[in-house]
Amino acid sequence: MATANLKEIKRRIKSVESTMQITKAMELVASSKLRRAKEKAERAEPFFNLLYEMMCRIVAESGDFQSTFMQQHTSGATLLIVIAGDRGLAGGFNANVFRQAQIRLDELQAAGKEAVVIAIGRKAVEFFQRRSVRLLAEFENIGEDITVYKAMDIADRIVALYQKGDIRAVELIFTSYVSPLVQEAHHMHVMPVEHLEHAPAGYHALTTYEPSPEAVFDALIPKYLAGILLCSVIESFAAEQAARRLAMENATDNATEMISDLSLVYNRARQSAITQEITEIVSGANAQS
Repeated sequence: MATANLKEIKRRIKSVESTMQITKAMELVASSKLRRAKEKAERAEPFFNLLYEMMCRIVAESGDFQSTFMQQHTSGATLLIVIAGDRGLAGGFNANVFRQAQIRLDELQAAGKEAVVIAIGRKAVEFFQRRSVRLLAEFENIGEDITVYKAMDIADRIVALYQKGDIRAVELIFTSYVSPLVQEAHHMHVMPVEHLEHAPAGYHALTTYEPSPEAVFDALIPKYLAGILLCSVIESFAAEQAARRLAMENATDNATEMISDLSLVYNRARQSAITQEITEIVSGANAQS
């Protein structure tokens, strides 16, 4: 009986060691992907900042500026762009995004407003496919390799629907990377475009826009939206890797602690078995004498 117990404990130790090797490898992979994602985010940020500054200048220099992308629409559905991960084992990363999305969907439903969703990330696609929500588009496995061209394709489709009046507003739910230990889910209003009343500080020159400021502004909108999507997807991917790295680090630490506890139990059981055998040998010898 004691031998069988020792074998079971040893089997558990080997199983936990195998799991620890996997979690350690996943931690290293997540760390590598996190570093690359942060570098990609830093390269993409100037693209968005430049577009935003240009749009601010156009609005600030045009006193009677009017654009459909800055006006509140009274008809059409609210589009939610929800960015989640493509894989699990990342702690509460995906759950936090889905909680924000569900809260917003409930608010729209309570107000009697229609909602449609663009799901980015396999987990987001699976989440909304199980619910009675109309999916406008699904994108899986694009977080790591997304390009400006892919973001432009998505943005062009959204802008076309917005101009037709099928969409009244565009909102974005994603996770931002704050630090290796902190990732925060955010809900962001994208369209109609707001808070562009002032030009960047120190800017005084006047520019002539042809054929008109409105035409130039409207031409920038798809690129502006693509910039937001590009930066958000990259940021979310970095946050996912940070969350997974932290989860795998905790799992590795737990496995190490479990192995230590099991080793202690194994040694105690082994010592107990040896002591029992010695006791039985001594008792047999005494009985014979």
